[in-house]
Amino acid sequence: MTTHPLKAVTLTHVRYRKGDQLGHFLAWVSLIPVFISMGGFISHFMFRRELQGMFFALGLLISQFLNDLVKASVQQARPETCAMLEMCDSHGWPSSHSQYMCFFAIYFTFLTYRGIGFPTETQKFIVSSISWATAILTMYSRVYLGYHTVAQVFAGATLGVFLGALWYWVVNYRLIFYFPAIEESAFGRMFYVKDSSHIPNVMKFEYDNARAARKNLAQKRASD
Repeated sequence: MTTHPLKAVTLTHVRYRKGDQLGHFLAWVSLIPVFISMGGFISHFMFRRELQGMFFALGLLISQFLNDLVKASVQQARPETCAMLEMCDSHGWPSSHSQYMCFFAIYFTFLTYRGIGFPTETQKFIVSSISWATAILTMYSRVYLGYHTVAQVFAGATLGVFLGALWYWVVNYRLIFYFPAIEESAFGRMFYVKDSSHIPNVMKFEYDNARAARKNLAQKRASD
């Protein structure tokens, strides 16, 4: 009987040197893409169901698929430091973590400056800066922890920025014209899918409508 070597699911398995507090912190930073995917986009679909968010998530999935294709084609090994981590059974160029975070950062920045939820320039700058800060921290964590070389990280970042900007253009200058049809489709009606990107300030719009609905309900109860 032929035996095959065991392979672990490494989605949340990040190693660092024992006693290294910075490494411990960066190990958690390295998991930010998982938190965004599992927490951010899943909860967004459950509670928001915005087409912008859905196509944002779809773009990240396409980006990850392309990353796997490039890695399989180039087949560049990870750095020697990765051998100590016993996690080097995949190729290293380009870094998928860096690609993911830079895709996220550039797309999120474009959405922010479009005016979805943040009315002032200061708010837009602060929020978009946070996304870039987490992207840079993630890139640094992959090198510091020994999973990638600097070149592999920058290759992933470059590809992520390019794909993120391209996908934003595709969604907001081509696919957005199909959003009303998706809203009115059987899928859209079944899952209450909507598009609020035509509203200048979505947060204020929803805030005002929620307050108005509560006041109307209170008045109705008072009159009964």
